[in-house]
Amino acid sequence: MASKQTVKEINPLEAIQAYSQEKGLSKDIVLNILKESLAYAFIKENGIDTEELDELNIDVEFGNKNNVILELPKKVVESPKHALEISLEHAKEIEPEIELGSIVRIKEKPVDLTRIFSNQAKQLVFQRLKDVEREILYKEFKSKEGELTHGYFQRWINKEIMCIDLGKVEGIMPKRDQTPGEKYKSGDRLKAIISRVEIRKDRFNETGLSITLSRASGDFVKKLFEMEIPEIYEGLVEIVGIARVASIRTKIVVRAMRSDIDPVGACVGMKGVRIQSIVRELGNERIDIIQYSENPVEFITNAISPAKPTEVKVDFENKEALVVVPDESLSLAIGSSGSNVKLAVQLSGFKIDIKSVSQHAQEMSSPEARERLEKIFNNNLSNAFSKSVSKTFNEEIESDEGTPLTEITGLMPRVIRLLESGGIRDIETLIEMNPEDLAKVQGIGPTTAEQIFKLISESVELVEES
Repeated sequence: MASKQTVKEINPLEAIQAYSQEKGLSKDIVLNILKESLAYAFIKENGIDTEELDELNIDVEFGNKNNVILELPKKVVESPKHALEISLEHAKEIEPEIELGSIVRIKEKPVDLTRIFSNQAKQLVFQRLKDVEREILYKEFKSKEGELTHGYFQRWINKEIMCIDLGKVEGIMPKRDQTPGEKYKSGDRLKAIISRVEIRKDRFNETGLSITLSRASGDFVKKLFEMEIPEIYEGLVEIVGIARVASIRTKIVVRAMRSDIDPVGACVGMKGVRIQSIVRELGNERIDIIQYSENPVEFITNAISPAKPTEVKVDFENKEALVVVPDESLSLAIGSSGSNVKLAVQLSGFKIDIKSVSQHAQEMSSPEARERLEKIFNNNLSNAFSKSVSKTFNEEIESDEGTPLTEITGLMPRVIRLLESGGIRDIETLIEMNPEDLAKVQGIGPTTAEQIFKLISESVELVEES
């Protein structure tokens, strides 16, 4: 004979407590929500006017068996019409001195939650809990806007929006915030920046909490540098600006806050180990680390890297710049789809016109064109900056006395620019300095100074004058 199998009904209180524990909600918040919902359910069940809900003060106690005990305020009347009224006769059994019109608080015998709770009341409790959870999550993630986080790719929404599991909640990454060319499969771990947190209801998010992530922004790269470069994290090296074309190239401008720190070297790391970890995270995207300079000519020269200009002229009034590069470097200066020059424009704030040496020579062969260019670029002290460009752009200084720094085998162009910015333009001046003084030059530092003198001893022959 088949026996009837009993199915244990889940107690709503247990379900609510389990839900709250899972979501990390406090016990007091849950009990207050439960109390309000019980009051609502009691009123609806007994046909009481809901306008009385605000004035109704129902105390809730929980028994050992997850039962609820209601302490109801009942008004003493001659003929009770609903559950919040009591006859004088019954009221005197509780308080012998009670009078008509008085309020007596009565504890009902334990009532099983499954009986008093209608489906509507249950839904109200869980909806209120979800609202509280949403508010807590909103405050938590709103405080993290602009910070780096990690999650796991879950699925595609409409083949364009990525859905990312952030642990407590899901985030989305619209197509515009994705790095072109990157491919993910379910469960893949990824880093991203929390770009925007807001509460809104849409078809993608039933809770109304929307967390937008981004891997395509410049801020994402900035946060990677802060995470990988200790000097940036500690404030010894400052990121002045950043411009990016996702998956193609990023240019980041840095400067040292102390004279003994080389900001570019700090970002690159020994044998490029620091920058390589960032490049790998970006899918081998090209990264140019640019030394900041208040001299617009020098700054534009650095910003147009990896091309090395032979001449730069600046029109300060119209915020325009003419950059001349070797013929073989023209495409390098412009970049893929113009990306290199576009990023340089963003960083410098100047409209940059790039010409090859032959193009510039051809234009200058015309007296009218030469006169027009000279009129534009010789105004507003641009001529003074143009004269200084020879030392900024790795051109040899014509001098009868000094030997160019480029004669030192193995000395990097970036170090040469730092030396020249510090007023050291030839080997003779460099030799007369001691390592301590050289280390004080901005961007050099003790380690670089020691390496410079080592290169001098290996590549320069000193001749004593008779």
